[in-house]
Amino acid sequence: MSAPGILRAGHAAFRTTDLGRARAFYVDLLGFVETAHERDALYLRGYEETEHHSLVLQRAATPGAAHLAFKVASADDLERLAGICREAGLPHRWVAEGEEPGQGRALRVQDPGGLPLEFYASMARVERLLQRFDLYRGARVMRLDHFNCQVPDVVALSRWYMDTLGFRCSEYTETDEQPPRLWAVWLHRKPNVHDIALMTGAGPRVHHAGFWMADTLDVIRACDLLAAAGWVGAIERGPGRHGISNAFFLYLRDPDGNRIELYTGDYLTTDPDRPPLRWSLNDPRRATFWGHAPPRSWFDDASPVESVVTGALLPVQAPAMQDRPEFVT
Repeated sequence: MSAPGILRAGHAAFRTTDLGRARAFYVDLLGFVETAHERDALYLRGYEETEHHSLVLQRAATPGAAHLAFKVASADDLERLAGICREAGLPHRWVAEGEEPGQGRALRVQDPGGLPLEFYASMARVERLLQRFDLYRGARVMRLDHFNCQVPDVVALSRWYMDTLGFRCSEYTETDEQPPRLWAVWLHRKPNVHDIALMTGAGPRVHHAGFWMADTLDVIRACDLLAAAGWVGAIERGPGRHGISNAFFLYLRDPDGNRIELYTGDYLTTDPDRPPLRWSLNDPRRATFWGHAPPRSWFDDASPVESVVTGALLPVQAPAMQDRPEFVT
């Protein structure tokens, strides 16, 4: 059976304990566009996006990640994915049209590593604000780009994404021992570096959702806005440049501790015969081509994830190998 037609990362859904505080951070400060709000949820997007939302903030008793969504090409792809889940015995359920506002019928799945995924084929269209420069506010976030997750066993889960779902690997990190052991992979369906990255760590947990910025100056502008508004403590890491992906980055922690990355400057991966780039785990340039090294919190902290069936947060398991390079103490 050929792989289902997964197109790209679609949206992230984070749990938040205080919607008013979350709105002040994401909408009032960073400038995300608010498409809709309910008593218990906010639906946000970037200026370039034409779908109803790319970030959902859901009221919950504790922080975490509710699900990570991918858009697929057609409703037939949803049925194929449901068949894959049944055959593999993966927990899954159907989400009725409108259960998530603006979205058509969708499938929620616990992947083999425990990450909560959602697949959808249709979503309500909204006005693209890319050239409504008169409306730009805050950090000028353009669109969702990717997810990054921590899982105990990258090898097994990456094989499922590539062999079953048809993701391609753009870059990977492995140890220098013989034989080497895989530590992290960057996987994509759209033609840039990644839609999802899988890193070795305690999990399943969502490390961050990455949002695309128009250029490096907008990332710097975000730093100025945060500092001027008294939110400099939200800056966890950066600005700097990754070796992996070549991206210019800034990592932020929202009021609940959920992490987002403001991201720009990566590259195209259009050619299917392009070989993936290898990085040594102990080459510090892979994570920080230049800039300050990541703090311990960048490795230690991440968002726990929900069961797609019960909504309860899943237990976190220890990684199968060291969860950080030797140069990070």
